Amino acid sequence: MIFEKTLMTLAAAAAIAAAAAVSVFAAAFALYAVLAPILTSAGAAAVVAAAFALIVALTGLIVAGRAEAASARARHAAPPHVDGLTERLVDMVKDRPLLSIGAALAAGVFALKNPTFTASVASAFMASRRASTPPPPR
Repeated sequence: MIFEKTLMTLAAAAAIAAAAAVSVFAAAFALYAVLAPILTSAGAAAVVAAAFALIVALTGLIVAGRAEAASARARHAAPPHVDGLTERLVDMVKDRPLLSIGAALAAGVFALKNPTFTASVASAFMASRRASTPPPPR
C-alpha cells in the first residue's frame, strides 16, 4: 500500500515535471515565433536565450534569498536545553565532527596502550551501575 502510494506520487511528480518542460519549450518557441519576423533568426534566438537566462537568474536569487533567511532563522534560534553528559557529547560530535574523531582515535590508542587502566575504568563503571541499581524485590 505504502509502496504503491509512493510510486503513484513519483509518477505524478514526473508527469508534472514533463508538463512543465513542455510548457517552457512551447513558451520559448512562441517567443521565438513572435521575434523572428522583427529580428533575424539568430537575433530572435539570442533574445529567447537571454529571456530564459534572466528567468533562471531571478529564480535562483529568490531561492537563495529564502535559503539565507531560513539559515538566519536557524542561527538565531535559541539552543536546545542540554541536561546530561550524553546530550552534551552528542552536541559536541555534531558541532565538531573532526575533533570528535580525533578524540575517539586518541582514546582508542590510549586504551590499547594501557589495558590495565582500561580494565579498571570498565570495572569501576560496572560497579557504579550495580550500586545505583536497586536489587530486585523478593
